[in-house]
Amino acid sequence: MFFMLKKTFLYLLGVSFLLAGINHFINPAFYWPLIPAYLPYPKFLNTVSGFAEILAAILLLYKPTQKWGAYLIMALLVLFIPTHIYMIQKNGCMGALLCAPAWIAWVRLFPLQFIFIYWAWWVRQ
Repeated sequence: MFFMLKKTFLYLLGVSFLLAGINHFINPAFYWPLIPAYLPYPKFLNTVSGFAEILAAILLLYKPTQKWGAYLIMALLVLFIPTHIYMIQKNGCMGALLCAPAWIAWVRLFPLQFIFIYWAWWVRQ
């Protein structure tokens, strides 16, 4: 039972990152405002993030490379922390495509980001 739960969470995480990575290319304009203004080349960073998320998902979903996929996901989640801080600084409003109450920005950083990091650590093999 525990093994099935862990495997389900592993695939859920992998598919989520795969879909998110693909979405970076389908709907890139959604992500551009999320990239902090102090970082150069937001379109390039969006592309790199999309590729990295797809790669992490593929690594996670392939048994011999699951550990590396989990570690890459953890690294990406740490690298995305400035985006969450930027969203807090903007009071949750990142432009016309994404505007949420400020408390949602805080919840995305604490605890959700750390829950996702733990999730990736938990499913690593």
